[in-house]
Amino acid sequence: MTGTVAVNGEVRRLEDLRLQDFLQSFFFGAGFFETLLVEEGAPMFLARHLARLRESLGAHAGCVQPPPPDVLTPEAVREALRRCLEADAGLGPRFTGVAKLVAGDGRLLLSFSTPPQRAEEVVLDTVEDRCYRRGDPTLNHKSVSYLRQYAHLGRGTVFVNEAGELCEVPNGNLFFLVGEAVVTPPLEAPCLPGIIRSVLLEAGRLGERPVVERTVHRTQVEDVRGCVLTNSVGLALAVPRLLGRELSGSHALAGQARAVVREYARRDV
Repeated sequence: MTGTVAVNGEVRRLEDLRLQDFLQSFFFGAGFFETLLVEEGAPMFLARHLARLRESLGAHAGCVQPPPPDVLTPEAVREALRRCLEADAGLGPRFTGVAKLVAGDGRLLLSFSTPPQRAEEVVLDTVEDRCYRRGDPTLNHKSVSYLRQYAHLGRGTVFVNEAGELCEVPNGNLFFLVGEAVVTPPLEAPCLPGIIRSVLLEAGRLGERPVVERTVHRTQVEDVRGCVLTNSVGLALAVPRLLGRELSGSHALAGQARAVVREYARRDV
């Protein structure tokens, strides 16, 4: 994380923040966050991220103290981002990297980190079985209380619910090429309503294949010919091996997904 941040739109130094201003978030995980890609100073899909953040805050009214509504608008966040980039020579107006928004304790914290190492693929060979329960609404929100997911980052883990259905991975959603359709688990699996997931579902097709929500059971992995991991930083990563099976169709599918996402991002300015 870089040293320049914004709190409710005010540019601050990270070392000047006070713990007492973030007590509920820090000690109880009573907050929500969004991670988004910034390219050449422009945040990608900002309005979608803020809409999801407001939805999470609304669903937990009384549990999480929200920031003032006027700091949760795209215009306010873009202005705060611009001020931070101008104030920090290490960032600069053409910064490319990652921005994070954390909402809780009546504050919206905007911070930055350097670009992640670019990856084109990820192997998913581990299962965390029965760790999700179908219909659990808490997993439809990006809570600051992120320990289960964080513990599995980098381990190639797929989370599975008590019914044996594939749900998601610690850092994103999954899309499977099954038959003539591209299938992603429904929100009630449960999984996060990912920003890139929503873009691909809106698009409705990858090439000639429809994109649909449908459960995918562990036993159906034998029928999967390709798989893509989506999130707001990597966009769409090929999964060349899924739970021990080599998948020849993953790279082409990921390329199609990235092209769709880039096209939507151009319109989403």
